[in-house]
Formats: sequence, structure tokens, C-alpha cells
Amino acid sequence: MRKGHSVMNIRKWIKSALLVSPFLAVAGCAAIGPHTVARDRFDYTAAISDSWKAQMLVNMVKLRYGDTPTFLEVASVINQYSLESQLNLQFTWADPVTSALTNTQSAGGIARYIDRPTITYSPLTGEKFARSLMTPIPPSAILSLIQANYSVDLVLRLCVHSINGIRNRFGGAARSRPADLEFSHLLEMLSRLQTSGAIGLRVQKKNDREATLLTLRGKVDKATHEDSLAVRKMLELDPKAQDFTIAYGAVAKNDRELAILSRSILEIIIDLASYIEVPEIHVAEKRVNPTQMEESALSGFLSPLIRIRSSREKPADVFIAVPYHDFWFWIDDRDLPSKRMFTFLMFIFTLVETGGKEGAPIVTIPAG
Repeated sequence: MRKGHSVMNIRKWIKSALLVSPFLAVAGCAAIGPHTVARDRFDYTAAISDSWKAQMLVNMVKLRYGDTPTFLEVASVINQYSLESQLNLQFTWADPVTSALTNTQSAGGIARYIDRPTITYSPLTGEKFARSLMTPIPPSAILSLIQANYSVDLVLRLCVHSINGIRNRFGGAARSRPADLEFSHLLEMLSRLQTSGAIGLRVQKKNDREATLLTLRGKVDKATHEDSLAVRKMLELDPKAQDFTIAYGAVAKNDRELAILSRSILEIIIDLASYIEVPEIHVAEKRVNPTQMEESALSGFLSPLIRIRSSREKPADVFIAVPYHDFWFWIDDRDLPSKRMFTFLMFIFTLVETGGKEGAPIVTIPAG
């Protein structure tokens, strides 16, 4: 009886092993990568986007407090998955009549799942920092934004120091200044010209080089024609010319040139940081300068480009919030103009090349 009982046990174990082993084999061979693409792409996109916004805002706050900004790029994201399985079977059986050994059976399995992301960071330092953050935005890129129907008053208030000598406001503590009274009036007229379609952009070959020209159409209605003449007069442009050469500089060399003294990304961030509503206790402790209010213009009051608030506690409904010096600095999620401005700043940031001459980091991934 014992012999027959042992044989039956062995058969049961073999049958169980045969039933289990295909499932483990399938689990070890099935592809898991394709099923993770949709989930991982969404999760990493959301995480990188949120961290990018937080990095920009905290650097704005740092510059407001005279602190050193630090920019860290996510150079690459590589996710590696591994699914391993192992099946162990062991049988020992002897005839109890001829041997003292008793039958033994054992079975075991091991499964292991590994998620091993590799994220490469690249700090902006040295040449990359100078080129990406301190190089003025090309005037042609500024006009391209206007041609792409971004609001001309928004683009010029954010991206330029002056146009043909008419100066914009700047909020940098070391050299802060109000805007010239004519600047607001100029923005109003240019906005109306943009709405009417009277402003255009043209690129042509000149001395084997591409030159960007600003075009003011001549065939327009009476009101637009008056705005066009007023803009030409204010900028000291030829009243009869339609095409004007674009140049980087503070002063135009003749009446057919538009000189734009553009800002760098760093100067844009410094100017927007001046709008941050810092805590009064920090002002009293001389940790930071008081917030500057926007100056009055010829036609009224220019609203701040962005509103960044501060509070002891982190508010619940925010677009982005970062901690600094025991306070939270944040943009209200219901403040649509400030959200748009912050998003536009991020877009402007991408216009500037951030890659250096060096190649991308090489990451070796095991294939097996």
C-alpha cells in the first residue's frame, strides 16, 4: 500500500508541476513593454511639466531675493522593466521494501518584477548658461511671435527694453526704471494695427544673407491709416515707406530701420519677478525690496504682467506653488492672465537653444 500511495503522490506532484510551469513560462516570456507606454508617457510628461514650472517659479523667487538661480534640465528618461520567473521541482522516492528512504516531494517557484528608471539631468552652467539665459532674444524671433498672432503689447512689454529709443519698464532692482510715457501709447496703436492686419513680416535675401523686414500696409481704412502714420512719427520712421529693416540696438541708423533692444531670458525673468508680492515681514527685515506697482500710462493704468502671491500656508487651489523662506509663493489657478503669462514665459524659454556643443549623454541599457 505504501508503494502505491507513493506512486500516486508522485503523479500528483508531476501533474501539478505540468499545470503550473506553462503559466510561469508565459509570464516570463510575455512582453510587458508595450502595455506601459501609454501609462508611463502620461506620468512622466505630467511629472516633468510640473517640475519644470516649479523650477521656473522658484528661480523667479530666488532672483527677487537676490539669490542664485539654478536650472537643471531633464536630458533623458529611460525606463527598464524586468520580469523573471523560476520553477524548482524535487522528487525523492524509494521502495520501502528494499530501502529505508521514504518518499519526499517538493515544488517551488520564484517571480520577480523590477522597474528601473534611468533619468539623466544636465545643469545649465558656463557656456550653456550664458547662451541660453544671457543672450538677447533675436528681434526676428520677437516679430515672428507677433506674426503668429501673439498679442503685440504682451510680446513687447515682456521681450524688449526699447524700440527706436522709446523705453519699456524694467523691474530689476539694480537698474529699475519706469516706462516712457510714449511706450504705452505706442502699444495701443500697434495693437490696433495688429488687429486690422496692417502689420506684416517679410524675409528676403540681402547680400547673401536673410534680412527680416517689418511691413506696414498702405491700403487700409482711415482709422488704421492714422494709427500707421502716428506710429511712424513716434518711431521717427519714413512716413511713405512700407518696409523697414529690423536691427538689434537702441538707436536706429536711419528712418527706414527699426532698432529693437531685446531682452535676454534672464532679464525677462528678473522683470517678471519684480511683480511678486513678497511678505511685508521680509521687506521689514530687509531681505527683499518692496513690490513695485505698475506706473500710470497716458491712457490709464497698465495692469501687472503677472501676479504671484505669497502666504504662510499653501493654498488649496493653485496653478503652481513653491516654498521659500518659510512662505509659499503661488499663482492662483483662477487667475487666467497670470497663468497665460507664465505659460508664455515657458514658451519663450524654449525659443532659446539650451543644448551645448557637446553630445548628448550616452546611456547603455542591457538588452537581456
